Amino acid sequence: MDKFLHDHPSTPRTKDEKQAVINRLKRIEGQVRGIQKMVEEDRYCVDILVQISAISAALKKVGFSVTERHIKHCVSDAIKSGEGNETIEELMEVMKQFSK
Repeated sequence: MDKFLHDHPSTPRTKDEKQAVINRLKRIEGQVRGIQKMVEEDRYCVDILVQISAISAALKKVGFSVTERHIKHCVSDAIKSGEGNETIEELMEVMKQFSK
């Protein structure tokens, strides 16, 4: 699939929804900076790997949160409007990337 079906969600995110995702991403950004500092300080490899694992888990959590909202709003709306198959196929292609 070269192009996504839509540029924006069918139901715009609320201010609180946006802020929750942004806050999580800022926290992750801080963790990444922490790892950079650990590397600069030549910290023990296992300590760095544990932090990388934590960041990976945090990103997955954000991804699942966005996915949940997408299913509840965008996919649901698409099914109601007769575009369900295309939207589900689009979602499945993206979900395959999560499993890599």
